This record gives sequence, structure tokens and C-alpha cells, in this order.
Amino acid sequence: MKTTIVVGNPKPASRTRQVAEALLDRLVKDDTDRQVIDLAEHTAEIFAWPSEVMTALNERVAASDLVVFASPTYKATYTGLLKAFLDRYAADALAGVTAIPVMTGGDPGHAMGVDAHLAPLLTELGAVVPGRGWFFTTSSMDRLDQLADEAAARYAQQIGQLARLAEGVRIP
Repeated sequence: MKTTIVVGNPKPASRTRQVAEALLDRLVKDDTDRQVIDLAEHTAEIFAWPSEVMTALNERVAASDLVVFASPTYKATYTGLLKAFLDRYAADALAGVTAIPVMTGGDPGHAMGVDAHLAPLLTELGAVVPGRGWFFTTSSMDRLDQLADEAAARYAQQIGQLARLAEGVRIP
């Protein structure tokens, strides 16, 4: 299985990245084909058209089976850095990708941002979003392992339900 993490935090090696990696570590059995795309490492290329680097990163994401899209909360939504990366895709360009939206933030009052803003964007791009996104309050970093276990269990259950459903539907 090909998995990718896309981190939209302008700070490299951020807590947002740690949260996304913790989730994927617990969710995927065999994660030998994983790539982490930390967009903070690509700020010089993000607005370059054309860009071989960005094209390769976009192709990696579109060819992935499972992608965690992670962003800190900025003004109650995801970062412009993540938006700029996702703007490189046409509608339905992520068809065939299962996407898990993750947002981090200091105030749980922004928790609905992951489902109100990021999940609909991923759906617009054609990705399948299995259930609600995960909002992680950064003051809980000391409980990251426990909370990532719980989130992974929820996603495993939701993805499992979709797999069972797929067994009973006609797929052209």
C-alpha cells in the first residue's frame, strides 16, 4: 500500500507532522511505501509553474492509496501553504485516494474547521474521506500516543466498514 503524509505547516518538522505520523504509524500494517511531504521544505517551489518538483509531489499524492493531509489551524481553517499545494489539482484529480484530514490547534473551539473546510476540499478533489476529520489540540502532545491510538481505531473501523460495503456492491 502506498501511503503519503502532506503537512501544510510553514514550520518544518512541526508538531502537526508528528501528529500525522503518529496516526499513520498506528493505522497502517505495512507502511514500507510511505512518503512524508513537508511543504515547509518546498516553499520556494510551491508557486512555480511549471515545477518538476511539485509535479512529482502531486503525482505521488494522486497515486497513493491513503493520504493524511495535516495542517495547523490558521484563522479557523487550514494554511495557505496546504491550499496552494491542493490548488495544483483539477477537480476529481484525487479520485481513488482515501484521504484523512487532520488539523492541529491550540483551541478546541476550532475543531469543526477540519470537517467544515478541509474535508470538503478533499472531497471536491475526488478523494474519499472516511468519516470525520481528526482535530488534535496541541496542549495534548503529552497524550499523543493514546489519542493517536484512538483516532487510528476509529479510522480502521470506518475504512473496514467501507471495505465490507464494497464486497456487496456492483463495481463496474
